[in-house]
Amino acid sequence: MVKIPTSTLKRLPQYLEVIKRLQKAGLEEVSATKISVFSDIHQTLVRKDISFTGTVASKMGYNIETLQKSIEDLLNWGDTSSSCLVGVGHLGSALLGYQEFSQRGLKIIAGFDNDPDKIGTAIHGVPVYSALDFPQIVKKNKVKIGIITVPPDSAQIIADIMVHSGIKAIWNFTPHKIIVPPEIIVEYVDMFASLAVLSRRLAEQN
Repeated sequence: MVKIPTSTLKRLPQYLEVIKRLQKAGLEEVSATKISVFSDIHQTLVRKDISFTGTVASKMGYNIETLQKSIEDLLNWGDTSSSCLVGVGHLGSALLGYQEFSQRGLKIIAGFDNDPDKIGTAIHGVPVYSALDFPQIVKKNKVKIGIITVPPDSAQIIADIMVHSGIKAIWNFTPHKIIVPPEIIVEYVDMFASLAVLSRRLAEQN
């Protein structure tokens, strides 16, 4: 299987959003130039990224329906993967209720926490279990993706539990850099870094 650059993988969803909007507007074909304008990404880069899908443009551009399916297939969004989330606080609860995940190939089948008031309940229809039950639930359902939304100082121990339970990919929503074996895939969502940039740019503007 061809290894796709991480930067390309992060841009492809932007192209998807653009072509979906254009499709709703009644367009059947779209050029790399138009995608470039709406995504604010140089058209040369757009063409290079799309080339990984194998989709070929005609003189009029790419067929939107074909391009959408090709991008979704490349991102493996047509194959829904089960995941488990640890840390059912405000952020964790919000993620449990985010319906868009299922359209992107991700289904959160269970949440885990150490709060007795949350254990045994369901949040947005997703059952919440004791963190102690994590290994059992993961192995029983052959879950490969773990989502960490605990306080930063607990991130490493949760990552260790996930790895020992058979998790192969971790989506870490804490700013704490976790240490895992090299074969484990880790993706960070650093909201504090984004907030730092936002705050500084606002200060510079003022």
